[in-house]
Amino acid sequence: MSNSKLTCCSQPVPQSTFASIALLLLRLVVGAAFVLHGWGKIQNPFGWAGSEAAIPGFFQFLAALSEFGGGIAWILGLLTPLASLGIGCTMAVAVHMHMIVRHDPFVNPTGGMSYEPALVYLVIALVILTLGPGKFSLDHKIFGERKTN
Repeated sequence: MSNSKLTCCSQPVPQSTFASIALLLLRLVVGAAFVLHGWGKIQNPFGWAGSEAAIPGFFQFLAALSEFGGGIAWILGLLTPLASLGIGCTMAVAVHMHMIVRHDPFVNPTGGMSYEPALVYLVIALVILTLGPGKFSLDHKIFGERKTN
């Protein structure tokens, strides 16, 4: 990928100040949640799911990296499209595992397993991927704002 393509992909979509504040708050809160979710996984990135897991070590590594590294990237607003793509893919797999494989309910009234959190995080990743990080991000400082036609 050429430098100009990286710049184009990383340039945030123009947003109002109000929308940029909302995106900043969303990135900070959800990014912190992902850093915390990914912290334990990044400690053993190729084996956090256990030795009996059907998930290969490489995919465990990608999930750990997307959660921990993606959370940091969201907090900073740095390489936001890449972070959003990684988190989105990880959450799509989590939704599939809970909904299709385990047959967990959308919301579990007893507090047990459900696919609601993974689906909410997936939708947030899609929103941030679509709208970008806003004006208050390193992407905006480094790459500038995307030009509209």
